[in-house]
Amino acid sequence: MEIKPIRSELDYERALREIERLWGAKEGTLEEDRLDVLATLAEAYERKHFPIDAPDPIEAIRFRLEQEGLDPRALVGVIGGRSRVYEVMKRKRALSLEMIRRLHERFGIPAEVLIRPIRAGRRRRAASAG
Repeated sequence: MEIKPIRSELDYERALREIERLWGAKEGTLEEDRLDVLATLAEAYERKHFPIDAPDPIEAIRFRLEQEGLDPRALVGVIGGRSRVYEVMKRKRALSLEMIRRLHERFGIPAEVLIRPIRAGRRRRAASAG
């Protein structure tokens, strides 16, 4: 397979098949070099055609807590008292700069994720009676 830019879905599929074939190539070989170049091209294609948005800050916090086997009580003292934690996690209060700093320091959540706007929570509508 000749290495060339990935411009279409067909080019992308071909590159993925070649990457799979070359996977595990020995270090320092031409096959490893070829694998590196193809992987870089495929990654660039994916970034352009399949972008992934950064997560919502609250979802990122929930995910990190889950990863560490914690619940929102672990946020007390990091972003404030129990009522402040409740307000933030229920999307009733935005994260302040100080909260973002502490969350980043304590849990390693990227600051660029935490500074994103918090998506509004879904409001439940009461079922209308007949």
